[in-house]
Amino acid sequence: MRSKLAAGVLVALAFLIPAAPAAAQAQAPGLDPACQTVERKVYTDIRELITIDLDTATDQELRVLTAQILHVANTDELPVLPQAIQEQLKGTPEGLRAFLKQGVLDAWSTGLRVTVAQTLTNAGPNVEAAAQKLLGAPSIDAYLEYLNNGVYEARELDCKSQPTATPTSQPTATPSATPSATSTAVPTGAPSVSPGAPGGEGGGLPVTGSDTATVAGIGGALLLLGGVGFVIGRRRRARFVA
Repeated sequence: MRSKLAAGVLVALAFLIPAAPAAAQAQAPGLDPACQTVERKVYTDIRELITIDLDTATDQELRVLTAQILHVANTDELPVLPQAIQEQLKGTPEGLRAFLKQGVLDAWSTGLRVTVAQTLTNAGPNVEAAAQKLLGAPSIDAYLEYLNNGVYEARELDCKSQPTATPTSQPTATPSATPSATSTAVPTGAPSVSPGAPGGEGGGLPVTGSDTATVAGIGGALLLLGGVGFVIGRRRRARFVA
C-alpha cells in the first residue's frame, strides 16, 4: 500500500516539475506528410531534466527524476523509453541510479531513432534523403534537430515541388436539340367524302364503274318500255278513229 502511495506521489511531483525550456517555446506551424498545416511536435531534450548529481542524490530524488523523465517520454509518445523506465522502477535504487547515468540515454536514443524512421512513411524525396542520412550517422543531437526542425523543412521542399493540381474546367454539357427519331410532318388526313353522299361540298362526284353500268341499264329498259307503250297507244288511237 505504501509503495503504491509513494509511486503516486512521485508521478504527481513529476507533473509539477517544469519541463525543459525547449518544450515551452512556441513553434511555428509545420507541414505533415499530406502537406497539411499542423502544429509542430517538439521533442524534449531529456538531458536538460537531469539537474541533480546522480552520484550523491537520494533514492527519493532518483525516483522523482525517473518519474519526470517517464512523463516526458509518454508526452512525446516515444517508443522503447517508457517501457525501459517502468522496468527500472521495479528494481533496486542502485540499479535505478546506474540506469539514469547511461541506460536512460541509450533507451532514449533508440526511441528517437525509431521515431525518425517512422517519418519515412509516405515521405517525399527530401524527407527520405534527410532521414536516411541521419540514420546512417546516429546522434541524439542530430535526431532532435531533425524531429524538431529538419523534417518540417524537408517536407516544405517536397510540398513545393509537387505540381499544383489545376482543376480542368469542363464546359457544361448543353443539351442539343437532337430529336430521338427523324420527325416527318405527316399531314392530317382530311375526312373523305363518299361519292354521291348528301351534304358534301360541291355535290357528289360522277358515278363511274359498275354503278354507272347498272344505272345505264335501268335507264335503257325504261326508255324501251316507254317506246313500246307509245307505239301501242298510237295504234289504238288509229283504230278508234277509223
